[in-house]
Amino acid sequence: MSILIIDDFQEERDLLFTILNSAGFGPLLPVGTAREGLHLLGVGKRGKQTSGIDLVLMDIEMPEIDGLEACQRIRMEEQLQGLPIIVITAHTEAKDIQAAYTCGATDYIRKPVIPAELIARAANALSLKQEIDARKLREQELLERTKELDHAFEQITTLHGTVHICAKCKRVKADGPHWQRVEDYLRRQARAKVAETVCDTCLHQAYPHLK
Repeated sequence: MSILIIDDFQEERDLLFTILNSAGFGPLLPVGTAREGLHLLGVGKRGKQTSGIDLVLMDIEMPEIDGLEACQRIRMEEQLQGLPIIVITAHTEAKDIQAAYTCGATDYIRKPVIPAELIARAANALSLKQEIDARKLREQELLERTKELDHAFEQITTLHGTVHICAKCKRVKADGPHWQRVEDYLRRQARAKVAETVCDTCLHQAYPHLK
């Protein structure tokens, strides 16, 4: 599972890369600006898919586009709603952490980075991403299966070809030489429930004294 590392300091990028690479994570994609990171994620590209990135590690204090603004832009993309974003910051006051969560971050790591903490939080985030992806796949498969079943049922319950009805008794010719009452035929072929009743014309003809 791929991890995008966004930090404007080369030393920080190298540190994160070394820790994660040593722990077996990868592929790792380090970039020096939020703009580069957003480009790799496909943010703002209509109709474009993401590059398969599963986790973003991002510094908050960066020139031009900071980490908070980058989080907001990522969360504006529907296909990136479930992407884990861990911000890495030296500002750990309550207001700073709240601002990060408000902008769309899912977790944070304090600077200076502790290797064990980085590895644990990255592993948890990737595990959650796998669960989300698996659930989406199951939902998509279920939706497609439901559509297939609906289509098959529609084919079964929709009348096709020529239906032969006797001009005198109004019976319907079913399979082979057999003739059925219209209501019996509809019960077998139609999706709607068939209920027998008497229309007003027939009722008046059979019982003229009734009004």
